[in-house]
Amino acid sequence: MTSNITNLQQKPFFSTQEAKSAGISPRMLSYYTKNGVIERIAHGLYRSVQYVPNSEEIQWHNLALAAKNIKQGIICLLSALSYYELIDEFVNEYWIAVPNSHSRVHFPMTRVVRMRNMMLGVNSIKLADMKVKIFNQERCIIEAFKMLDIETAITALRSYMTNKHKKPNIKKLLSYSRILRVDISKYILPFTL
Repeated sequence: MTSNITNLQQKPFFSTQEAKSAGISPRMLSYYTKNGVIERIAHGLYRSVQYVPNSEEIQWHNLALAAKNIKQGIICLLSALSYYELIDEFVNEYWIAVPNSHSRVHFPMTRVVRMRNMMLGVNSIKLADMKVKIFNQERCIIEAFKMLDIETAITALRSYMTNKHKKPNIKKLLSYSRILRVDISKYILPFTL
């Protein structure tokens, strides 16, 4: 039995169902939690008290946990813009998009954003040793103009357009702008002159 919990403790997190599949009952999970072997991080979600993400992962660990554990969740808006280094803003809650028809969702320190068209601009990335989904930079910028304050949106667009490491894809931005029905042409114009 001890080796079963040891195997699960090697993971960034594990669910009640994974524990059950490993032969650990809910009663044993409760026992391990009370004795400080594991900690409950959300409903049905646990991790070892000794698990420490590497220094690069620490910043993104909880965001990855939120994205991984919200069914159909995709990292969006402020969290994604921060990940892409398009804004310098400190994000104190995790922004996760779910389909508009999704049932009620709750995860600690998470802002759930209901969206239509969940297929447009989705990338899979490895974040804090977990595979998660995130909207690409272009989708995040367009959504920023639609759902965030104008200063944040303009800052993200400026960072994107002046990136020294990656050439901006204006065609994709304008295409997403049409699809998502957000006119950003007047904001792009100064960068194209």
